[in-house]
Amino acid sequence: MQTYIEDLVRHIGMEVTVKGWLYKKRSSGKICFLLVRDGTGIVQSVLARGEVADPVFDAACRLTQESSLIVKGSVRKDDRAPGGCEIVVQDLLVLQTAQDYPITPKEHSIEFLFPLRHLWLRSKKQNAVLRIRHELIKACRDFFDNQGFINADTPILTPASVEGTTTLFPVDYYGEKVYLTQSGQLYNEATIGALGKVYCFGPTFRAEKSKTRRHLTEFWMLEPEVAFLELDGVMDLAEDMTVYVVGRILENRRPELETLERDIMKLQSVKKPFPRITYQEAVDIIREKDKEFTPGDDFGAPHETIISENFDRPVFVHHYPAGIKAFYMKRDPADDTLSLSVDMIGPEGVGELIGGGQREDDHDVLLKRIKDNKLPVEAYQWYLDLRKYGTCPHGGFGLGIERTIAWICGIKHVRETIPFPRMLERVYP
Repeated sequence: MQTYIEDLVRHIGMEVTVKGWLYKKRSSGKICFLLVRDGTGIVQSVLARGEVADPVFDAACRLTQESSLIVKGSVRKDDRAPGGCEIVVQDLLVLQTAQDYPITPKEHSIEFLFPLRHLWLRSKKQNAVLRIRHELIKACRDFFDNQGFINADTPILTPASVEGTTTLFPVDYYGEKVYLTQSGQLYNEATIGALGKVYCFGPTFRAEKSKTRRHLTEFWMLEPEVAFLELDGVMDLAEDMTVYVVGRILENRRPELETLERDIMKLQSVKKPFPRITYQEAVDIIREKDKEFTPGDDFGAPHETIISENFDRPVFVHHYPAGIKAFYMKRDPADDTLSLSVDMIGPEGVGELIGGGQREDDHDVLLKRIKDNKLPVEAYQWYLDLRKYGTCPHGGFGLGIERTIAWICGIKHVRETIPFPRMLERVYP
């Protein structure tokens, strides 16, 4: 029976079978040390000449990096070894001998590694990132599931734009032009009429010709939506979720954060309450360092970085000018030039992590906005129906998974936060 490396500490003194790949090897002639990985961890496996059959010892000495093998032996405690234990090998079976593995233990450039992404994923740090990604997604789901939200899947092929028509990927759908989704939000607004509070989670697509460290053309987004939720409630929900998720990763993925050499103290600062400032207050912060910024413009990456430098945790910026937000964003009843919108800007210069707000719930106002934006009314007729049959105040947000992982892991570029990134110049592997 196979034993996974992460479970070996519970098998001290017992015989086990481990199946995996050779991570690293060293030999003194009479003793051979194999570092074997199986995806759950790395264990040192020791063979001594004379204590195993000569063919077994010789086979171990001939092993090459990333060869697949089966190791049988007994587990003994050793605090100096990875994981606090090692295997004294009794037998070894080589399944396949890897030849000329291209990623050697030395340092390699990003330009060298990304065409080999399918192999680079096997490294310690990339393994740690993917485990943190898994934990973050599970924590997000657990947070909403525990609060009674229902996961209601939304389509990837849609006839309508959410974030603007210039960043759509068109698809031929049996002779009709449709698009890869930019967001599941509009469909979330339909399902809250049935379920009250929902979320969707899935890939989204933006055809932005951007080469910044914060953008991918295909990324994953978590999007909750709640009936009768207004702007303050949207911020409360985003704050509670963020604190919960960061706490879960600190609790369950500390070894992975250490592998990434992440400054854990910065994550431990992520506690309630988060600062909440208006767009105008954010502009005042920006103009202290950038006199050229024009009030009324949207924030770019440098501006978000300036804002984040003033806080040790995420900060909410709300009440953006209506003209720079999407057509569906509700206006402030006290000032029609402002929208009931909010972005959560992450610390350490990571940029916007969450975007959301309160949705326009008036049919006639929404119809006018659709026409003003020169959008096809027929494509949004079903969306307008939601304002005809039981409309109510409602709101929600979208969390970008990759940017959030980049922040938590302390990674500079989002391309390392997803197994196979899709960017302007990259669609392989």
